[in-house]
Amino acid sequence: MQSVQQIAEDIVAREGGYVNDPDDPGGATKHGVTLATMQRLGLDVTGDGRVNVVDVRALSRSQAVDIFVAHYFTAPQVGDLPAELQPSVFDMYVNAGGNAVKILQRLLCEMGYQVAVDGAMGPQTATAAQSAAAVNAMALRDAYGVARRNYYFRLADRRVASRKFARTRAGGKGGWIRRAEEFLSPRFHLTEQAFQARVAAWG
Repeated sequence: MQSVQQIAEDIVAREGGYVNDPDDPGGATKHGVTLATMQRLGLDVTGDGRVNVVDVRALSRSQAVDIFVAHYFTAPQVGDLPAELQPSVFDMYVNAGGNAVKILQRLLCEMGYQVAVDGAMGPQTATAAQSAAAVNAMALRDAYGVARRNYYFRLADRRVASRKFARTRAGGKGGWIRRAEEFLSPRFHLTEQAFQARVAAWG
């Protein structure tokens, strides 16, 4: 089983280097850490008394890993979840904040557990997830991965500018979809035909 540190390092590798895409609501980003996050945490990397794009550019991989472990795993209590679920929820929390937990909570509700959909990882959510994992941990992991993929599709359905994150210029699976499927058993990956059918309405 991967350590939290290893999972965080994988997330940093997946996120890549510095980008400042105007269609990305997160704005300037490096190693997956956004300017908004750095400003919220007061991370003045350069020590000049301001937190701006210069600090984003100066952020190191190890600093990004430390941020993810502290603020996207430990603080939201992802460690209270079943081990099989932690990597995907952790990765999604980096990508979508509290929506990562809401996706899980909605899934647990669909499975019959009484869970508030509030984006907070309290004892209620953790206990329900542990109970579901006791029945079939890998099935829970895969169900979360599918729900996560569907979340990305729905975002792209609603927001044209986000479609480039779900579908490449060549028409194949975009980064969001590939990212979700990294945490899915191969048999649940969309075939090329199924993917094209899903995005056909986008034109």
